[in-house]
Amino acid sequence: MVTTLRPQTTTQPAVHERLYRALRSRIMLGELPPGRALTLRGIAAEERVSMTPAREAVRRLVAEGALTLSASGRVSTPALSVERIEELAALRALIEPELASRALPRAHLALIDRLAAINTAIGEAAQNHDSVGYIRSNLEFHRTLYLRAQAPAMLAMLETIWLQLGPTMRAVYQRMRRNEAPRHHRMILAALRAGDEPALRLAIRTDVTQGLRHLLPTAGEAGR
Repeated sequence: MVTTLRPQTTTQPAVHERLYRALRSRIMLGELPPGRALTLRGIAAEERVSMTPAREAVRRLVAEGALTLSASGRVSTPALSVERIEELAALRALIEPELASRALPRAHLALIDRLAAINTAIGEAAQNHDSVGYIRSNLEFHRTLYLRAQAPAMLAMLETIWLQLGPTMRAVYQRMRRNEAPRHHRMILAALRAGDEPALRLAIRTDVTQGLRHLLPTAGEAGR
């Protein structure tokens, strides 16, 4: 008996999975402003997919807090209140120093050099007033370090927080007109080179809290 071998095929993500990832990235990077109304029909048309994957992607993003769903069925990006920002800031101040501390034993010189290069890219984005590029590189800086913590559940929780903050962060960075990378990143790099855990925790916590302070006026104005 002759056995016919079928050619192997690479499994591709489902259409809704690709759409979910694309929308998730846009929201996290602040490409959509706070309070932006979205429609399933509009999402489907823009991404050239049917309504079913658009509905599934939106459902997942609502569950993560990346999108809000009103009682009337209106879908929009979150316009965060001051209280909500303070809550998310407190969570970041708890989670990120812990991730950095866990990453420190595996922070070899090549990783530190990589972080320094990313920080240079952050500075270049700031000089070019590229808010999306700034947010993208800033998140890459933190994620690259935290991946060394080998704490996937904690990192997944943090990324959900970043996701909720994305639209508001874009609005804030556009107002700040920053011309360089965050100065606390230099403190983070110095602490990593010295292997100084207390200094690293302090630098991370300060970087997070100082940055999020700028979100509060915008949130207050958005709630008026």
